[in-house]
Amino acid sequence: MGKFNKVTFIGFGLINSSLAHVFKSKSLAKETCAYSRRKETRNKIKKLKIVDNVYDDIKKSVKNSDLIILGVPVGAMKKIVTIIASSLESGAIITDVGSVKKELVDSIPLVLPNHIHFIPGHPIAGTENSGPESGFSELFKGRWCILTPGQNTSKTALAKVKNMWIEAGMQIAIMDAEYHDRVLAITSHIPHLVAFSIVGTVTELEDQLKTEVIKYSAGGFRDFTRIAASDPVMWRDVFLNNSEAVLEMLGRFIEDLTALQKSIRWQDGESLEKLFTKTREIRKGIISEEQD
Repeated sequence: MGKFNKVTFIGFGLINSSLAHVFKSKSLAKETCAYSRRKETRNKIKKLKIVDNVYDDIKKSVKNSDLIILGVPVGAMKKIVTIIASSLESGAIITDVGSVKKELVDSIPLVLPNHIHFIPGHPIAGTENSGPESGFSELFKGRWCILTPGQNTSKTALAKVKNMWIEAGMQIAIMDAEYHDRVLAITSHIPHLVAFSIVGTVTELEDQLKTEVIKYSAGGFRDFTRIAASDPVMWRDVFLNNSEAVLEMLGRFIEDLTALQKSIRWQDGESLEKLFTKTREIRKGIISEEQD
């Protein structure tokens, strides 16, 4: 699969900056460009020297681009595509890196000309860090990227996006957008919601107790704080745009949590041990899939 002529990264957080490192190290495009609305971010990108050009005009940034990668909060994507649609070259491919897909599949094609291809994507990789300086090319190695193309998606365009993620070191899965959102609701969105909630509880504790909790944090709480340090705007949009699936899985979680509460109250050690034994098997499965 040949390289791209010009790729434009719109938004330059952890995922897009990491992908820019991949493009640079593997020469996947003749020209790489980045757009950010913030001057501070543009200056950081320039200092990193991992793209050829940095733009402050979003329409100019996509001119002559055959690949545009959206790395902005999900809630901003439709507006951005609406703005750039008239500036896109015929045959250009738009893809994204967001963790919600159904909302995009339903909304983005409505504002795109017929000659532009949209390939929704979700690279399941990340850290709690954000910003241009947080990117590194090894982020994607051995991880999964889920693509959710529509029924009429160009096979050629899909193959190009697949190849891009394979070059980054990812495994590829093709999935229905709605099903993707249900899967991610339990594997990613609910865990983040729980982490935000638990760490949020600590912020409301009286000062002395809060100080002791922070000082004597054990591994479990430290892991929650790492997750809860994730980009607040990105996660706001995730929950607002995947509310149906999140609420469904949250309902199941609350039911199970209530059952666990009952087991503790009634000193039902057998039920507790049975649950904890089952959860160990999930961990073993993750390790066997080399996703730990």
